[in-house]
Amino acid sequence: MDLRTEIREFLGSRRARIAPEQAGLPAYGGNRRVKGLRREEVALLAGVSVDYYVRMERGSLAGASDGVLDALASALQLDEAERDHLFHLARRSRAPSGPRRRRPAVTVRSTLQQVLDAISDAPAWIGNGRYDVLAMNQLARALYSPVLADPRRPANTARFVYLNPEAARDFFVDYDQVAGDAAAKLRMEAGRNPHDEELIALVGELSTCSELFRQRWASQDVRLHRSGRKRVRHPVVGQLDLDVESLGLPAEPGLHLNVYTAPAGTPAADNLALLASWAATQQTLATEFEAHDG
Repeated sequence: MDLRTEIREFLGSRRARIAPEQAGLPAYGGNRRVKGLRREEVALLAGVSVDYYVRMERGSLAGASDGVLDALASALQLDEAERDHLFHLARRSRAPSGPRRRRPAVTVRSTLQQVLDAISDAPAWIGNGRYDVLAMNQLARALYSPVLADPRRPANTARFVYLNPEAARDFFVDYDQVAGDAAAKLRMEAGRNPHDEELIALVGELSTCSELFRQRWASQDVRLHRSGRKRVRHPVVGQLDLDVESLGLPAEPGLHLNVYTAPAGTPAADNLALLASWAATQQTLATEFEAHDG
């Protein structure tokens, strides 16, 4: 995660995807030697000198003002997540580089677990930017049973997606999109917390063990945690097309509450109810087994 390399590859990849016509520029000549915009064209669109933009793309953002960064984001047609990532990279350029640091082990407060347990009709769980699953309610444990099959704790959905791809393809209907989002959100997290030792170790493990992750990581794409749709195939109740709300927890920076719901009267709602019934049965069986064993 060398910062200058990261800046160079990010800006270069964003520049390469924009054709002159998309930027409102004439494309002179039929044989352009570069893919996308030339550096001088980006400099023109951003209102800076060519030399200054070249220095930025070589990894030097330390002296760039917010106004210049805004102009650069506009010139490169960055979306919200990409713009945030650019500003994170610039802030890291201005700050002295720090050592890798091991972030404290995150334990979810008991009151947050109570909130999860009070949500009885929808799978709900709390995770961090590394895709660690830190706390779940009973229905989320039932829904994510394939992810929880790996005994490592905390369970990690990015590790499941990339290191257990056969099971992940069976579970996630839109596997390719899920895989792309996972890599892009991890890169976004790396921009925010570049010295997070657990994150560095996770990216290293995925890069070593998954060619697909290496490809997705190299794309330089970034994503924000957003609400949306998630389609899964559960081994017990079948396909569930769910609406996902991902909510930041202001009192717990970096953590998100994820709640999965389905509109009433839909097959997904019926299957969620069936899943809840199955989960309750499993819980009862486990309790009875523990009582008998004792």
